[in-house]
Amino acid sequence: MLSTRVATLSQRLWSLWLLDKQLDRVIKSTCLQVSKRYATRAATAKQEIDISQYPPERIRNFSIIAHIDHGKSTLADRLLEQTGVISKTSKNKQVLDKLKVERERGITVKAQSASMFYEYKGMKYLMNLIDTPGHVDFNYEVSRSLAACQGTILLVDAAQGIQAQTVANFYLAFGEGLQVIPMLNKVDLPTAEPERAAQQIESTFEIDSSKILHISAKSGIGVDQVLPAVIENILPPEGSIDQPFKALLFDTWYDKYVGVVCLMAIKEGIIRRGDRIVSSHSKTKYEVTEVGIMYPDPKPTTSLQVGQVGYIICNMKSVSEAHVGDTFYKEKHPVDPLPGFVPAKSMVFAGVFPLDADEFSKLDESIQKLTLNDSSVSVHKETSAALGQGWRLGFLGTLHMDVFRQRLEEEYNANILITAPTVPYKIKYRDGTVKFIKTPADFPDGTTMQEYVESTMEPFVLATMIFPEEYLGQMLELCTTHRGEIQNHTFIDESRVMLTCRLPMSDIVTDFFDKLKSKSQGFASFDYEDAGYDDSQLVKMEVLLNGEPVDALAAVMHKSNVVTVGRDIAKRLKEVIRRQLFDIIIQTAANGKIVARETVKQLRKNVTAKCYGGDITRKMKLLNKQKEGKKRMKKFGKVELPQEAFLGILSSKKD
Repeated sequence: MLSTRVATLSQRLWSLWLLDKQLDRVIKSTCLQVSKRYATRAATAKQEIDISQYPPERIRNFSIIAHIDHGKSTLADRLLEQTGVISKTSKNKQVLDKLKVERERGITVKAQSASMFYEYKGMKYLMNLIDTPGHVDFNYEVSRSLAACQGTILLVDAAQGIQAQTVANFYLAFGEGLQVIPMLNKVDLPTAEPERAAQQIESTFEIDSSKILHISAKSGIGVDQVLPAVIENILPPEGSIDQPFKALLFDTWYDKYVGVVCLMAIKEGIIRRGDRIVSSHSKTKYEVTEVGIMYPDPKPTTSLQVGQVGYIICNMKSVSEAHVGDTFYKEKHPVDPLPGFVPAKSMVFAGVFPLDADEFSKLDESIQKLTLNDSSVSVHKETSAALGQGWRLGFLGTLHMDVFRQRLEEEYNANILITAPTVPYKIKYRDGTVKFIKTPADFPDGTTMQEYVESTMEPFVLATMIFPEEYLGQMLELCTTHRGEIQNHTFIDESRVMLTCRLPMSDIVTDFFDKLKSKSQGFASFDYEDAGYDDSQLVKMEVLLNGEPVDALAAVMHKSNVVTVGRDIAKRLKEVIRRQLFDIIIQTAANGKIVARETVKQLRKNVTAKCYGGDITRKMKLLNKQKEGKKRMKKFGKVELPQEAFLGILSSKKD
C-alpha cells in the first residue's frame, strides 16, 4: 500500500517537473521573440532614412483608380520594381495586396500606400503611391485616399473599355480637384482595342485622346513613361515647413506590438521622434515614438515634413482613440482642424452573433480592431431572442459585408453567424417625427402602422450600367422587374450603351448583380450612388416555427414581394431544418396573415417491430401510446434551427 502511494507521489512530482520545464521553454521562447522584435526595431532605428532633402516641389502624391480587374495592383508592382523598392522577380504579384482575402479573391479591398525614390532629369523625387480598390463597395477607401493626393492615374482596360466604376472614379477625383492622367492598360492583348477605348474616354470625359498613355503593366510596355508623366502633370503638394505642424489622419491599423499605427498626410511643418502631438478631436496628447514611410513595409525615417505621406507611432493603445479624418498638431501649437471626411453612409445592415456565447468578449475585441482597419463599418450592439447578444453592423454593400466576415474568420479565428442583410428604412409618424429602422425588430406592428404611421420610405440608388448594345432589352427588363425607373440611356460608342436607372436599394443587395452578369453573359458593369428616400408600401414579414416567431429571420420588404419571398423562405427552411420527433410547422406571415406554410414531418420509431402477428389491438395500443407521447413532445419540444438556415437565406438563389 505504501509503495503504491510512493509510486503515485513520484509520478506526480515527475509530471510537475515536466510541466515546469515546459513552462520554462515557453517563457524563454516568448522572451526571445520579444527581444528579437525590439532588437530589430533598434537596428532599423539606426538605419533611419533621411528624407528631409525632399522639399514639397520634389514630392508627388498620386493614386491609381480604375474599375475592378483593370490592372491597378499589377501597375503598382511594376512601378515598385522600376524604382528598386522590390526586386524584379516573377513572384511579384499584387505586392500591395497584403491581406489574405485580397489574394484569395484577386481584388483590392484595402487602399495601400508605398513610397518610391525616382530620379528624373538629374533630380531625385519622392513618389508616394496609393493603390486603391476598384469595387463600388469600397468607394470610401478611394475617397479617403484621394484626400492625401494631388493627382491620380485613371487606368482603363484596352480590351474592356470604360466600365461603370471608371465613370464613378473619374468624377470622384474630378470633384476633389485632382489632376487625372488617363492610361490604357493591357494594350498587348489580342482582344485589345486601344483606339476604340481612347475614343470612349474622349467622348465620355472630354479628354484629348492624344494625351492618353498606352501601356501594358503585365509585360512592362510603356511603364517607363508613367512616373515621368506623373511628375510633369501632377502638381506638388502645397504648404511650408516653417508653419506649425498639421497632419491629416486618413488611415489606421492595429499592430500587436506597438498598438495603433496612424497613416498621415503632412499638410504643414515637420514631425520627429520624441515630439508631442495632440488630437484635435479628443485633445488627447501623445508622444511620437517612431515616424516613417511605407517602403512598402514600414521603414523608419528621421522625420516627416510638409507634403510627405507616412506613418506615425505615438503610443496610441486603444482602438477607440483613432478617428479617421482627425487633425493632429504639436503640443502648445494649436491649429485650425482640417475639414476631414464625410462619414461613410451604411447601405446594408446585418446582425453578427458568436456561435458560442462564451466568445462574446473575444469577438467584441476582434470587431473593434478590424473596424479600426475599416472605418466605414458602423457598429451597434443588439440582442436577439433566438441568437443572444451580438452586433448590428452597417456596411457599404454585400461584398463589403462578405469580405468583413471572411477577415473576421481568417484573421481573428472567429466563429460567427451573420443574418440576412437589410437596408435602413424610414418611418414617418403622424405627429411629424421620423425614425430610421435598421433592424426588422424595430419595425412597427400592424396596429401601430394603422393608428400612428403616416408613411414608410425606403432608400433608392441611382445605378449606372454599361454593356454591349445587344443586351439593352434584357437590361431594361431586369430594371423594371426590380421596381426600377429608367432615367436615360446613351451610346458611348457605336456598340456600347450606358444606362442610368433609379432602383430601390433593397432589390440590389440580394441577387441583382448575379442576374446582371447572367443576363449580359458577364459583359455588363454596375455602379451606384445614393439617391435619397421615396415613399413605399413596406411590410414586415415574420417567420414562425410552430407558432413562435424567429426574430433573426424577420425581414422588411415591399408589399409586392411578400408572397414570392415568403414561399421561397418557407421552402428553403424546410430543406435545412432537421426532422424532430414531432411535426414542425413553418409559416411566413405579413400584416397578420399567413403567406406560406410548409411542414417538416416528424420522425417515427417503429414501435410495432417486435409484434410478430397476434391480436391487432396490441399494435393499436402501442401506436396510441406513441401518439400521446408525441403530443407531449410537441407541447414542450423546441425546434433546433441550424446555421445553414441563415446561410441559406443570405445566399439567396431565387430565379
